[in-house]
Amino acid sequence: MAQSPAVPERPEKHRLPLRTLVAASIGNAVEWYDWSIYTAFSVYFAAAFFPGDLALINTLATFALAFFFRPLGGWLLGRFADLRGRKTAMLVTISLMAGGSLLIGILPTFETLGWAAPALLVLARIAQGLSLGGEVSNASAYLAEIAPPDRRGRYSAFFYISTGSALLIASLLGYALTALLTQEQLEDYGWRIPFILGGLLGLVGMWLRRTLTETEQFEDNRTKAKALKNPLWLTLSRHPKAVGQLVAFSMLSTLCYYTFFSALTPFAVENRGAAGTDVFLALSIATALFIVLQYPMGALSDRIGRKPQLLVWSAATAVLIVPLSTLVRPGLVNLLVVFGVGIVLYTAMTSIAPAIMSELFPTELRGLGIGAWYNLTVAIFGGTAPLVIQALARVELSTAYFWYVAVGSAVAFVVIRTLPETRGSELR
Repeated sequence: MAQSPAVPERPEKHRLPLRTLVAASIGNAVEWYDWSIYTAFSVYFAAAFFPGDLALINTLATFALAFFFRPLGGWLLGRFADLRGRKTAMLVTISLMAGGSLLIGILPTFETLGWAAPALLVLARIAQGLSLGGEVSNASAYLAEIAPPDRRGRYSAFFYISTGSALLIASLLGYALTALLTQEQLEDYGWRIPFILGGLLGLVGMWLRRTLTETEQFEDNRTKAKALKNPLWLTLSRHPKAVGQLVAFSMLSTLCYYTFFSALTPFAVENRGAAGTDVFLALSIATALFIVLQYPMGALSDRIGRKPQLLVWSAATAVLIVPLSTLVRPGLVNLLVVFGVGIVLYTAMTSIAPAIMSELFPTELRGLGIGAWYNLTVAIFGGTAPLVIQALARVELSTAYFWYVAVGSAVAFVVIRTLPETRGSELR
């Protein structure tokens, strides 16, 4: 009797570990929520901490100062993650961020404490700067290390799904508060609400992150990481091209993020006369698109590669950023075009950012390599963005800022062309 031909086995369908991805990413959402509401509400609480006509400038200078603690946080907490584990480091970062947010929310004003009030504000921002410096590198490394090689783009997308969700919550909260409260109420107590909520959300993030397990790549390389001498120098001496590439595309990523998600909000209200409700609504709609597009763009990179997406993003930003800047004026439709086009283009980068950065460095240097050089770039180009755009606007040179972003886009495009294609490759 003839035997029936064997039926080939179907490959098992891959299932995303959603619980792990959400647990890893939700802490990041809390981090970015706390970080972003500072600039979004700066126009309402600036006078509470700084006297005089330069209150907003001083408040944004405090924002910029905190950025220069991000490289320190990236270095210390990145190395800590390479030695002690991604999970432990991520618990530390969310504790610092939530504590800083809660302190700002309950902090007495200049009228009550005098110069102690802005001093404490600076200390809270420094804690948040250290925290976020470690958070980006450690969460990125964690997501990349748990992902199968052919699905690293999909896993990476969860990083900015969480970030976008946090930004959407912050934007919707801003829309609700500006719609429900008067200017006087916002300046009196309304601005405190999002900071206190950020502190409470931090507790939720800590509870979720406690369930994470360390990655196999970290466990396999723990001993190797401990044996390294002068690890920061090793990132330069052994991986100089990777450092240069990371700095170049992080520069443009940073400028895009802090232009569309931070700097344009106070700029549109203070300098172009846009209504706060229109700005927050336009930003909220664009942010919703940002969240929805993360996973499809991450999946696309697993099919066509990382490099084509980055080239399209950098080239389009170079061409469109200056024309878009002319639409920053009163009117919801104008603002929807500005935020929508800029933020949708940005998803080509954000959806794969953890994958790209993690693919540049070996495991024993990954947390430190990303943490130190990414955060140094962010400190230089991101922390100064709201301050630069406001300072230029005061002397009627606001268009120069957008040309600055265009030049950064062109530089990033040239450097991105030197990147190897890493789609489907094994992490080093």
